[in-house]
Amino acid sequence: MIEIGGQVYAPGDPAVLAAAGAVFVTLLVLVLLILALGAARRSARLTEPLIYQMNELGRAVEGLGQGQAQLTGGLRTVSDTQTTAQAQVLQTLEARLAEVQRQVNDRLSDNALKSARSLSEMQEKVNAVLQGGSEKTTKSLTELEARLKAIDAAQENITKLSGDVLSLQDILSNKQTRGAFGEIQLTDIVSKALPKDSFTLQATLQNGKRADCLIHLPNPPGPIVIDSKFPLEAYEALRRAEAQRDLDIAARDLRTAVRAHIKAIAERYIIEGETADGALMFLPSEAVYAELHANFPEIVRDGFAARVWIVSPTTCMATLNTMRAILKDARMREQAGAIRKTLKQLHRDVELVVERVGKLDSHFNQARADIDGITTAAERAGKRAERLDNFDFEEIEADATPASTVVRLPRGE
Repeated sequence: MIEIGGQVYAPGDPAVLAAAGAVFVTLLVLVLLILALGAARRSARLTEPLIYQMNELGRAVEGLGQGQAQLTGGLRTVSDTQTTAQAQVLQTLEARLAEVQRQVNDRLSDNALKSARSLSEMQEKVNAVLQGGSEKTTKSLTELEARLKAIDAAQENITKLSGDVLSLQDILSNKQTRGAFGEIQLTDIVSKALPKDSFTLQATLQNGKRADCLIHLPNPPGPIVIDSKFPLEAYEALRRAEAQRDLDIAARDLRTAVRAHIKAIAERYIIEGETADGALMFLPSEAVYAELHANFPEIVRDGFAARVWIVSPTTCMATLNTMRAILKDARMREQAGAIRKTLKQLHRDVELVVERVGKLDSHFNQARADIDGITTAAERAGKRAERLDNFDFEEIEADATPASTVVRLPRGE
């Protein structure tokens, strides 16, 4: 039995049971409250670090926002700086390229002017040399044509004279007339065959003897004398002779006269150290010349032995033309030194042109190398500018994150 407040209750009484249940519920609620308060205290203890870390995290987030704002301003500044620097670099490169281009153009223009001036001067010299050679060739051909015409005219005259040999007796009645005739004919032939400065008429030698004509040939053979001789009496006697005795006497007289002329020429006009070692005896009659070579070969051989060569008007003209070639060759040899000097100067001018062309080519190569270097530097600067423009700032953010922003959550107790 249970006594409560003066009342006794049975253990099985519903009121007792209800009261017991209420008490039990109340105790249970109290126990739960106590347990709940303990859990709340434990939760509060556990929440304090979390709240602290959340506060720190909020401050870190706030600092991160400020850093992001600063980073945004820095990026804008870097972008503006990059744009300005790129513009300045491009302006500098453009100005440098323009300056280099101007210098290259100036150098090319100067070199082109120098090359054109050198080529023009060389062309003028070559043209002058060629023009001089052409003029000389034309003059020589003109003189040759004139000489050939003179030879033809002289040949016609000689033919006429040879056809009129029988009339010589009427024309040349004495020795003085014959000598004048021979000298005139010799003068006419020599003046037509040789230049005026290559011979002297009536030249006086060192021994005092006067030659009809002295040809100024170079050494060797040296100056050679041509003297006119005309053994007309002996030749006329030979032609008039009919009997054998008269023929023999006329032939002997002709041999004597011609040999006397050969000896006189050899003694008077062959002077060692002054003239050539030979001389020419001019016969102004082709008939006399033909007679000697046809019927008196021993006289011709005597002339060869005495180094006196007998010539007729025709053979004299041929001999003088040969001498003319010798004189021309000698004058060409005299001018060979001047020609070699001119050729040497022309060769030096060509070498200078080659050297200047080589220098011009080296200048071109240097300018090309400078332009290639500028192009390479500009490409490298462009690549670097492009790299700055496309820079990976996320990597910078990852590297620049402060250690205080890292949140380490507790693993629990």
